[in-house]
Amino acid sequence: MDEPRALVAAVRSGLAAEGDPGKAPEMQRYMKSELPFRGVAAPARRALAKELFAAHELPTVDALRTAALTLWREAAYREERYLAIDLTGHRAYRAWQTPELLPLYEEMIVTGAWWDYVDELANRRVGPLLRNFSAALTPVMHAWASDEDRWKRRTSIICQLSFKEATDTALLTAAIEANLGDRDFFIRKGIGWALRQFARTEPGWVRAFVAGHPKLSPLSVREAVKHL
Repeated sequence: MDEPRALVAAVRSGLAAEGDPGKAPEMQRYMKSELPFRGVAAPARRALAKELFAAHELPTVDALRTAALTLWREAAYREERYLAIDLTGHRAYRAWQTPELLPLYEEMIVTGAWWDYVDELANRRVGPLLRNFSAALTPVMHAWASDEDRWKRRTSIICQLSFKEATDTALLTAAIEANLGDRDFFIRKGIGWALRQFARTEPGWVRAFVAGHPKLSPLSVREAVKHL
């Protein structure tokens, strides 16, 4: 068995062993998930990931991509997709975090199409790529801001949550302005979240932005000024 398949098999058997069938239905209801859950809580999942990723090291970025996509595309339980995302961020593969992986994250965002997947990918995968490869990623995020897919739009809005002083305000402005008329809850909430987070660093900028954009939804405004 090759390395990616061996890891995939280990993940599946590990999740089966750690699962709690009594918790699984409630987890599925909370997440409004079509995929069932095994019933593995986040701390146990993280511990399992640490153990399995150390025991099944992948030799190349192609092997990483294969393992992640196999877990993602063939997932029978939602935790398999969580482990796929966890795998892509494993510290042993930090050097492979280049724009080459963006199509992988884009597929996960578009096909995952729910906040638990998308927010993790936006903040912990796409965001670091944008920070480290801004020349390559900034035009992509501008394009995603107007994409037909709402989750790519949300990603463009919230991908700088951890940037603080390094926030590209031109990109943040463009991503928000491209979505001002969108009534989707996750877009409006994402706009407010992005502004609220940046207000911790530049409260004056956020106050001025909110004042200068009367078409911001009430939800976005409430979120933006929550701590001002």
